[in-house]
Amino acid sequence: MGDVQLKKRGYIWAISAGFNAALAAISAKFFSSLVLKYGLVVLCNVVMWGCYVNSLRALSSLQATVTNFAANFLSSGFAGLFLFHESLSFRWFAGALSITIGVVILSKSSVDKKVSTD
Repeated sequence: MGDVQLKKRGYIWAISAGFNAALAAISAKFFSSLVLKYGLVVLCNVVMWGCYVNSLRALSSLQATVTNFAANFLSSGFAGLFLFHESLSFRWFAGALSITIGVVILSKSSVDKKVSTD
């Protein structure tokens, strides 16, 4: 598998991890049955960790972590907006845009290539 294809899969895994982390928080708020609530939280977290570990196989820990965080932040925010009718301020959108730009910059960086000065 090519390097580009491997990185692409790594980002898909990292985004899936962030989305599952947000689903865990959503299920904790959304359901009233304690068994269902905690069962879904545990299930979403187990899936999230599995996705995150898979993303670490293709990406640097920095790239996987910030992509996971950004996906979690954005999906949690939009879930709050659409599911729970929470208001999102201009500051939130400015922060979300800044995070997204940072993830794009980090994804373009090549942390795998190290230059030796020896």
